[in-house]
Amino acid sequence: MIIDYCNFYKRKYSPNDKVGDRQWDLFISAYNNSERVREVYKKINARRKHWLVMPDYEYKSNELPESLTEECYLYKNDEAYIESEYIKDYIAKINKNKLSNLSICIDITGFMRPHLLFLFRYFFQVGVKNVDVIYSDPIMYMDKGKQQFTKDEVYDVRQVQGFEGAHITNSSNDLMIIGSGYDEKLITAVSKDKANSRKIQIFGFPSLQPDMFQENLLRAYIAEEAIGTKFINNQNAYYAPANDPFVTAAVIREIVTKENRKNKITNLYLCPLSTKAQTIGFLIYYLWECMEKPVSIIFPFCKKYTKETTQGISRIWLYTIEMPVMSTV
Repeated sequence: MIIDYCNFYKRKYSPNDKVGDRQWDLFISAYNNSERVREVYKKINARRKHWLVMPDYEYKSNELPESLTEECYLYKNDEAYIESEYIKDYIAKINKNKLSNLSICIDITGFMRPHLLFLFRYFFQVGVKNVDVIYSDPIMYMDKGKQQFTKDEVYDVRQVQGFEGAHITNSSNDLMIIGSGYDEKLITAVSKDKANSRKIQIFGFPSLQPDMFQENLLRAYIAEEAIGTKFINNQNAYYAPANDPFVTAAVIREIVTKENRKNKITNLYLCPLSTKAQTIGFLIYYLWECMEKPVSIIFPFCKKYTKETTQGISRIWLYTIEMPVMSTV
């Protein structure tokens, strides 16, 4: 069965709107200083709301608001940088046996991508059928085209846990699809790690704001030597709305189908480095079409991220992510 991802539910809200028309059982958000994270948290109607404090933001206890007490999860062990350890420890502190019966909403805006991906992989594993997802578009990045999201160097490039593919030894036609964001050092690191694979980039267009597309391209050109191409053209660049996970998933399928028709891909590597909304697009494609195949999601890991990178809220999106039925074979 070929699923039409664009039939999945999505809705747009203005910053002053009430978000959603229901009360969720559980709402999860990753805390940071951005208005688009903190203000949305206040809007959500949920029986339980949980702040997850990501270790990568390096918050100290005295930097967190007093309101972050009972409903705050702060894991101080160094293993918190490992996505599976952090998420499993958090889940163990709530009633995980009933997760599949809960209505769940996640604000993905402030999450670290590997932790976000593993959280959804865990939900899939325990039989959660669907998850509502919130993503907020900013008005602008604080440093515009010079915005830095990471604060240190890449210390490892590896598969995200739960997304390790059944790779084969033949690597003659390996392909990497990169969701290209602003951080050229992440693009460079992951490209060098898979130096022998061909690279195709997906850019966010339309972008979150009109000027962001040009800023994104300029940053990608800095990394073009590592990518292995000297220019961006219709052979190695594709486009999907920066705030639409479903179109992103459809574009990835289009790329893979086209490339397989020309010459069968040996191993496929997916690397989401653009918006969190597009990261969910990579996730959806993997869960629906890549399980048990020579496909993995890889990521360049840093340990320090900037606490606040944006100003304002321009739009708030609500998506419903449908999970595929787990095979019992």
